[in-house]
Amino acid sequence: MSDKVSGLPPIKTRQEFLAFLEVLRKDLREGGTQWENGTLADYLEAIQAWTADMDGYYANTGQPTPENVQWQVFADILRAARVYE
Repeated sequence: MSDKVSGLPPIKTRQEFLAFLEVLRKDLREGGTQWENGTLADYLEAIQAWTADMDGYYANTGQPTPENVQWQVFADILRAARVYE
């Protein structure tokens, strides 16, 4: 992602997550050059692929793989956004 997206501090609260989403949306609207996946279908596919390989990402960046991830919350967010106005 562009520097303004990848350079953000770690997200620890709902408010920080909301701010992150706003930066992400703004980056996309402004034609961020780092967006490999320009359609929603491609973006969802990339989320799926990255999630399947996330252990490799954390290992390659010298970070511990997160434990106790609340996967249901991610599923709830993605499911609800399909119909939320």
